[in-house]
Amino acid sequence: MARVARIERTGGPEVIEWVDIDLPAPGPGEVRIRSTAIGLNFIDTYHRTGLYKLPLPSGLGVEGAGVVEAVGADVEGFAAGDRVATFGPGLGAYATERNVPAASLFKLPEGVSDETAAAVLLKGCTAEFLIERCAKVQPGWTVLVHAAAGGVGQILVPWLKAVGATVIGTVGSAEKFAVARAAGADHVLHSREDDIAAKVREITGGAGVPVVLDGVGKATWEASLAATARRGLIVSYGNASGPVEGVALATLNSSGSLFVTRPTLFHYYAVPEERAAGSARLFEMLESGAVKAEIGQRFALEDAAEAHRALEAGKTTGSTVLVP
Repeated sequence: MARVARIERTGGPEVIEWVDIDLPAPGPGEVRIRSTAIGLNFIDTYHRTGLYKLPLPSGLGVEGAGVVEAVGADVEGFAAGDRVATFGPGLGAYATERNVPAASLFKLPEGVSDETAAAVLLKGCTAEFLIERCAKVQPGWTVLVHAAAGGVGQILVPWLKAVGATVIGTVGSAEKFAVARAAGADHVLHSREDDIAAKVREITGGAGVPVVLDGVGKATWEASLAATARRGLIVSYGNASGPVEGVALATLNSSGSLFVTRPTLFHYYAVPEERAAGSARLFEMLESGAVKAEIGQRFALEDAAEAHRALEAGKTTGSTVLVP
């Protein structure tokens, strides 16, 4: 028997239900894993609320680590006892055990713990593609990172510092200033009290920043536009405050011939070569100490609804791990 989360309808955290299922043997190309740690991410809330549409009923959760218990036919490279992790795209990580496609798994190096993998695999691979393959950040650039004290933010900031960038971070509360500074941010601004664009222009001598990494969305869009340098790039990669809608192309012109992209991780991890190279780069950054797993809080797996409430209320810092 496996204990798994299910949603029959979209809505608030209360729609998360827990059921026992008879887990079949893994099919061809599948691996059964016993979960040891599950990562909580904003995309989980988008699935739960219906912002990202799902066929219902559905499982929840994309990121998790565990131990291989059995392998199906035609599976190569994995064996019982292997430590593995995944960030999807299939859902269902909120489970004590599950069957997953072997192609979606990463084998964990000895120096990366299960909790570290669950805390940073999705966020770390997100940071990798955002910084190194999407924005192509260069040494000496100044980058604006919204929600610098959040789970992705606490990986983006030290990664940017490691590649030689100056980081301006925004946070949503005074309590998070120290968190962003500890991550390595050179400047920290209060997103609800400071005039973000004016402060960024002041810090950059009026030029603005060549890159904005914005996982907040609707609430920070105007500030991102006004803070970006001529011909700069806004990377809008999340919707923590709601999606950005109604963008007029003429606004990009009047704001300085700006570039905007709305990327998704799976378009940058679409083929085995990309997945191997991207995860290897993340594991390199973890093992070197340049990037660390900042686990701010842990919840019991079946307290996932409580964890969702904390995340959506902005009461979490760093990464959140659900423990079976």
